[in-house]
Order: sequence, then C-alpha cells, then structure tokens
Amino acid sequence: MAINFNGLATGIDTASLIQGLMEAERQPLETLQLDRDYQSARLEAYKTLGSALDDLLVKAGKLADTDTLQGRKTATTGESLVTVSNTAATAMEGSYQIKGYSFAQAQKSVSNGFADQAANSFGTGTLTVTVGGTSHDITIDSGNNSLEGIAAAINEANIGVRAAIINDGTTSPYRLVVSGTTAGDPADVGFSFDFSGLSGGTYANPVMTETQAASQAHIQVDGIDIYSDSNVFTDAIPGVTFTLDQADNGATTSTLSVTLDTDGAKQKIKDFVSSYNKIMTFVSSQSAGEGKSAGLLAGDAGMNSIKRRLQNLLTSVVNTGGTYQSLADLGLETQRDGTLEINDSQLSNALTTDIDSVTSLLAGNGTVEGIAQIFETALEGMTDSSNGFLASKEASINSNIERIDNSIERMQERLDKREQLLYDQFNAMEELVSALNAQGDYLTQQMNMLQNMGSKK
Repeated sequence: MAINFNGLATGIDTASLIQGLMEAERQPLETLQLDRDYQSARLEAYKTLGSALDDLLVKAGKLADTDTLQGRKTATTGESLVTVSNTAATAMEGSYQIKGYSFAQAQKSVSNGFADQAANSFGTGTLTVTVGGTSHDITIDSGNNSLEGIAAAINEANIGVRAAIINDGTTSPYRLVVSGTTAGDPADVGFSFDFSGLSGGTYANPVMTETQAASQAHIQVDGIDIYSDSNVFTDAIPGVTFTLDQADNGATTSTLSVTLDTDGAKQKIKDFVSSYNKIMTFVSSQSAGEGKSAGLLAGDAGMNSIKRRLQNLLTSVVNTGGTYQSLADLGLETQRDGTLEINDSQLSNALTTDIDSVTSLLAGNGTVEGIAQIFETALEGMTDSSNGFLASKEASINSNIERIDNSIERMQERLDKREQLLYDQFNAMEELVSALNAQGDYLTQQMNMLQNMGSKK
C-alpha cells in the first residue's frame, strides 16, 4: 500500500482535495446506481402484479371446477358418533341415522409368566403360528430358545403378527404378548400358536391366552348393518368418509345430514372478487392522480393491456343453457374505479334457487366454456413462466440490471485507478517538496557557517 503524506511538506490537505476531485468524477457512477435502483424497483412492482395474477388464477381455477362449486357439507344432530373427514361433491344429500356397535380391533394374546426373559431354557424345534388360516413354521434353536429369542423370531417371520415382552411385576413377571397387525374378521386375521413342535428345555412351553379377539367395526346406517376392517368407513354413505368415534352396541343414534354447501360456493366467488379487486387497485395505484404521484409502472402499455383484458373478460356473456349468462346476473357489479362489488342478496338467491345454472355459467357445460374457465385460460397465458407477458418484462429488466451492474463494475475499477493515480501524484509532489526543503535547510546552514567564520576574523 502506498504511503500518503497528506500535505506534510506542502501544507496542502491532499486527502480533501482528492476527495473533491473524485466526487465530481463519481457523478456518472451515482447516476448508474440510481438507474439500477429504479430498475430493481420496477422489477419488484412487476413481481407484485405477477403474484396478484397468480392468486387470481388459483381463485378462477376453483370456480372452474364443478365439484368444487357443488361441494357438500355435513352436520350432526344429537350425540356425535363419527367424525367426517371427506365429503365428495357426489355425496348423496339426505339425513342418515347412524348407530355404533363395535370398533375394529386386532387380536391380542398373552402367555403365562416366566422368571427370566433372556434364559435359553425353552425347548428347540418348530413353533407353528397360524394366521388367517395359513400356517407358518418358525425355527427355534439353541440360539433363540429364550423368551426374547422367540419374540424376535416371530417378528422376523413377518407373518402379520408382532411380539413383545411385558413385565407384570410378579415373581415370574416376563410374559410374551402377541398382537395382530391388522383388525378385521377373525377368519382373516385371527391367529393361534402350536408349541408342540418344541422339545427339551427346563421351561414348560408358553400357554397363550387370547385377551382380545379380532373383530370388524360394526355400525348401522338407516337400519342396515355395515362392517369394516378399520374404524374408517368410505362407502357406508355414498361420497362420505367418516371415522367411528363411539361404539356402545347401538344404544345411541346420531343423525348425519349431507347438504349442498352453497356457503362454500359463495365464499369462493367472494375470494375471486377480492383477488380481482387487488389487481385493479394495484393498477390504479400506478397512475398519477390528485394529490399523488405516478407509480413505477405508470403508462406501462402491457400492464394497461392486462387491465383491459380482465375487464373485457368480466363482461363476457356465455350461453351454457342455464338461467344465468353473465357475472352481472349473479350480482357482481363493476364500480367506477374498476373494482367489483357483490350484491349479496342477489348472489345468495342465485346459489340457493339454481346452483346448476351458476355452476354451468362459471365452469361450463362440457361443450361451452364457462366464464371462470375463460379467465383461467387467459391468466395462464399472462403468467406463463416462459412466454407470458410478465416473464418477458422480468427478463428484459434483469438484462438491463445486469448491463448496469457491468457498467458500474467497470466504472468503479476506473475510478479506483484514477483515485490511486491522484494519490501517487500528490505523494510524489510532497516527496519532491520535502527534498527541496531539505536542500534549502542545508544551504542555509552552510551560509550561516560561512558568515560565522568571517565574523571571527
């Protein structure tokens, strides 16, 4: 690093002088930096618009789906015996009387107790386990003829049962517990043990006692007995999936109602309107008006084209064979600022009196596209990551930012070299002046010596 003398010889504040010179030369760099900041801000504005369009695409997609619009909802009257996890749009509307008789459960069996779980004290040979009518032979030898070894051998066989050892706290506390891995009909998942194939050993063969029988879940729906290998029922009520929560051998009756979810459809339309209004509000915010300056995208032809396209789509008239042919028929009213407002009573009436016509208007009839489908197609084009309007705008701005960054880098390198050159030049001047000052001091000293010598004569 070069040494900066900073006016030691001349008395000149070279650092301040160079700083002033460089400030003038940095003005073009500052202009480039401001331009980059402006381009970055425009990019963020386009991303905001793009995010709003993506959101509108999602909302339009939900309105373009018949099943979503004609969804079903459930409600329980009286004590709830089940929890509904899914209600398909095809679910059959009506009221269903449900009774719970028993839960689905896997078989469990437990052995008598033994003093040592690790002792290799059982006989050796073949242990036969029959699961669902199929027999499985498990070899027990001198390496696994302990209670732990037998449990491990059962598990390694992977035959539909799992074994473990519990400690019941008595003098012979270790007991083998075997559980089925699935619930259901005992004929399919029940199991039994045959230890007669083991011989020798000091421990008597385990005696397995069934503590819980395998069984199916059992309910009644409108007096019809229905069974399931799990506590989840998918076909007991068409289109409804529910889990049995309470089984009391049919002592309690619960009423499950399945109805058309017009509130859900209404909310999806409101969500679409809210998303649409965000775009219109954003576009309006970019235009200059009384008391406010223009936004970063003011006058952008592409943005204004998107606004006009959406507004034109909004007034589309489609004939899908239903009562309604436009969004205005559903109570969606355009305001002076371009946003939408919903006539709530008109929309509610349309949904409750003719949900099929509302659905065909939005989601089409299979032959003619609905308005939501038309919106969806247009928005997919606008937001396409490769060829969409926003993608091309972002690519163009990113290219400009890259170009500016390269110019800034080159200019900064030139300015750094210029600044170092100035420091080198001023340092050289300081060194020269310092050398001249030293010579002057030396000559002055010599003259003084000569004068002193002359005065002594």
